[in-house]
Amino acid sequence: MKFCIRAAACVLACAAMPAAAGEVLVAAAASLTNAFRDLAAQYETAHPGTKVLTTFGASDVVLRQIVEGAPADVFASADQKAMDKAVAANAVDPASRADFVRNEVVLIVPADDRHGIRSLADLGKPGVTRIALGNPGSVPVGRYTRAALEKAGAWRTVEAHAILGGNVRQVLSYVERGEVDAGFVFATDAAIMKAKVKVVQVIETPVPVVYPIALVQRPGRAPEAADFLAFVLSADGQAVLARHGFARP
Repeated sequence: MKFCIRAAACVLACAAMPAAAGEVLVAAAASLTNAFRDLAAQYETAHPGTKVLTTFGASDVVLRQIVEGAPADVFASADQKAMDKAVAANAVDPASRADFVRNEVVLIVPADDRHGIRSLADLGKPGVTRIALGNPGSVPVGRYTRAALEKAGAWRTVEAHAILGGNVRQVLSYVERGEVDAGFVFATDAAIMKAKVKVVQVIETPVPVVYPIALVQRPGRAPEAADFLAFVLSADGQAVLARHGFARP
């Protein structure tokens, strides 16, 4: 039986108010939460008087709210599909689009795994009944996961026991709390819960897990937004991202 659990989380306030002077609003994929908070803090230290506000969620959800008028200045997605949608909706400046980090999808289990799961093949064991992944319809890690499982011939097995998460951090939480038998997340997310989840296999995806970033196309965009994007792409910004496990694209 297939279950779908949705997160009741607000990513951006849809009743958008203009950003204050000196504020940059960055809307990013949930998997970037820790890294972008550090990037924001480092940027603020180097630019007194500028405040970087961050908000995170599933890339498609964040994009939808931007399209509906949420006042973001920078959009960072966990996959190309969400950014392609942003370009098609004229929500971002395509000339500013750049790939900035690379990641991997991994199969994880709770630290006290009772089923002896060591690979995709073990997901077919009789006792394995709940497998978490991001919703492929709106969550990049879910899209990567489904494509990889279809290629590996394991999608039907996983789909039959799927617990769909609203973003990658929700999937991580399901596994960390032992609410599911296994789950698929990004490697960088698994790394923040080393004591509570175990990575059992890196999943080969048909397309590389590469994250794009771009300036939001809207009147009143913060003039500092372009400088923040440049910082993300700079050696200093890349060093922050590397500390959180991200690789160069």
